Amino acid sequence: MTMKELVIDESAGLAVAACLFHGFSDASRLAIVRHLALGPHRVVDLTEHLGLAQSTVSKHLACLRDCGLVDSRPQGRASVFTLSHPEATLELLSAAERLLGLTGDAVALCPVYGVEANS
Repeated sequence: MTMKELVIDESAGLAVAACLFHGFSDASRLAIVRHLALGPHRVVDLTEHLGLAQSTVSKHLACLRDCGLVDSRPQGRASVFTLSHPEATLELLSAAERLLGLTGDAVALCPVYGVEANS
């Protein structure tokens, strides 16, 4: 593999990794993922637990399913959602919490991606 091919391959891999993290970038999606880490849930359960509108939960679940992060199966007239890869997802969330603990308020104060930037 030439250096140019290696750079292109690495760039493609980084783009895919960025897509993965984008799947976790919305607070509502992250809340849904964290709740699904507790076990399978129906949309109605998630709306009740998280205080979000049904349409919001459904939209985010569709995004997470399209990203391969959640699976669904029919149960009666509803669908039950689960994490596609619960162990790996929990490891990622745990690593994120450790990193947030190390960076303190730096992420929240970031002028580009921080709390005030999203307001």
